[in-house]
Amino acid sequence: MKGIILAGGSGTRLYPLTKVISKQLLPVYDKPMIYYPLSTLILAGIKDILIISTPRDILMFQDLLGDGNDFGVNLKYEIQQEPNGLAEAFIIGETFIGGDSVCLILGDNIFNGGNLLSILEKCSKLTEGATIFGYLVDDPKSFGVVEFDDKFNVLSIEEKPEKPKSNYIVPGLYFYDNDVIKIAKSIKPSDRGELEITSINNEYLIANKLKVEILDKDVAWFDAGTFENLKKASDYMYKIKKLKSINI
Repeated sequence: MKGIILAGGSGTRLYPLTKVISKQLLPVYDKPMIYYPLSTLILAGIKDILIISTPRDILMFQDLLGDGNDFGVNLKYEIQQEPNGLAEAFIIGETFIGGDSVCLILGDNIFNGGNLLSILEKCSKLTEGATIFGYLVDDPKSFGVVEFDDKFNVLSIEEKPEKPKSNYIVPGLYFYDNDVIKIAKSIKPSDRGELEITSINNEYLIANKLKVEILDKDVAWFDAGTFENLKKASDYMYKIKKLKSINI
């Protein structure tokens, strides 16, 4: 399995910090943000990883991470010229992915603890279909919401619904078989002009090939793309390191 970290975008929610630097290079306590999604892929046993970023920022990621040897992985780099949507990552990464399955993680999503490791190990063996994750929240209206049956087959995915069908949201971590490349090429841009990851997930849903893995209550998850969540993530990492002597 190959891994992709999508570390592009304009970072408007963190302006003016992101006027001069990628949000994925901002510190989350004592490390650049991108270290955390990179560690998630490493936990999944993925060794070949593609980092996709903007023309402005790609060289800074290369300077920071190099060829990945220091982390025990092989890193490659590609440019996303414009923020054309998450699904474009599979088109940009087509040659890199080759004939393999692939895991996509967003560069501002941070996961830690709970049953994360066991789920990652399971999902890294995926060869057919797609797997997304469900994370329980009190107010899911601001997120993509997943509804599923007792066998964890996905019944529906809705973006920011007024009346959510469940309290499980979909964080920025996805596992796909090799068909994702063909699907990404076939979908149309949304009303906001982007190739949406939800469009890909819906194609797998229509084909009855989309499953959900539930992250338990002990998993910490942060979308660190806002000031509030960036601070929460930093505070969490500080407590983990200082109070529990765990270095993530």
